[in-house]
Amino acid sequence: MNTKTNSSKLICHLPVILALVSTVFLGKAQEEPSEKGLKDYYKDYFPIGVAVYPQALEGESAELILKHFNSMTPENVMKMGPIHPEEDRYNWEYADQVADFAVKHNLKLRGHALCWHNQAGDWLFKGENGGQVSKEVLLQRLKDHITTVVKRYKGKIYAWDVVNEAISDKEDEFLRDSQWYQICGEDFIIKAFEYAHEADPDLKLFYNDYSAVHPVKRDKIYKLVKMIQDAGVPIHGVGIQGHFSIYEPSEQDLRDAIEKYASLGVEVQITELDVSVYHKEHSRRDPLPKDEDDTFKPEQEQKQIEQYDMLFRVFRDYKDTLTGVTFWNISDRYSWLDNFPVRGRKNYPLLFNEELQPKKAYYKVIDFEK
Repeated sequence: MNTKTNSSKLICHLPVILALVSTVFLGKAQEEPSEKGLKDYYKDYFPIGVAVYPQALEGESAELILKHFNSMTPENVMKMGPIHPEEDRYNWEYADQVADFAVKHNLKLRGHALCWHNQAGDWLFKGENGGQVSKEVLLQRLKDHITTVVKRYKGKIYAWDVVNEAISDKEDEFLRDSQWYQICGEDFIIKAFEYAHEADPDLKLFYNDYSAVHPVKRDKIYKLVKMIQDAGVPIHGVGIQGHFSIYEPSEQDLRDAIEKYASLGVEVQITELDVSVYHKEHSRRDPLPKDEDDTFKPEQEQKQIEQYDMLFRVFRDYKDTLTGVTFWNISDRYSWLDNFPVRGRKNYPLLFNEELQPKKAYYKVIDFEK
């Protein structure tokens, strides 16, 4: 065997070998996640948040949270019903777990939500004899709740969604016809912000709602924020619940909404971001028919990539206005959209798949060179 001759041949073919290695492995390497997370790519833009539940604060989901996010919102455990199920009883266990995790890992924490028509205990609206409670008593209960919850997490939570979804979806109606409104009129909104500010003057106070990019609802939210400001009560921001889909919103509607809210001199945050692969719906429907396929289809994937690309391009354009973007859930392994509005239908609305790996849309979101 002529070792010298074989070595020379190997050296001669080395460029070809290296090219083959690059072709096989470099493409794969580019698809693999780097050591940087979403929060690192967006460190010069705005915090990147995620909605969490206590069970997600350990194991591989916790690792994903810590790699990619620098802000958190409790998905459910700080809402009125779960945290205050009875008049004389608070349930702090799960809310404390979320708050303690945020403090331990130096994550920003948004509170959600102090006053909402949904997930609120029935006891709030009942008087002594089981009838409807008086306005005075209901406002006192609201004050007691807000004061107690806000003070418990003072110094841990930097911002609260004070009032959630108070605007009516009906075009000719301003405020939702909830029990809060039926008993207190618009005063419950003003008072909720007043009580929160009294409990912690350093808090950022937000009004939060879905469909906040739709022009009709956008204008009503603008009117509501202006009403609070005119009452001389602090309000610091508007939360645009980013429950979008691969079909909406349009880029122009999104830009118009951000600019209109910002014109009031308040912060704007995207508070509940996901991009459904189905048409946006808000009414619950029957279970998915057995013959209907809910797998993640290539055409849905492509539309989702394009929508996330547009959304974050716009978000980056408003980096001086937006003070946070928060995803609503961690990965496609679990999403509230899996059961809403169609029970049992799987959705794929987030940037990480069911194996907690980045999807193609993720790479669009971190690619600024466009």
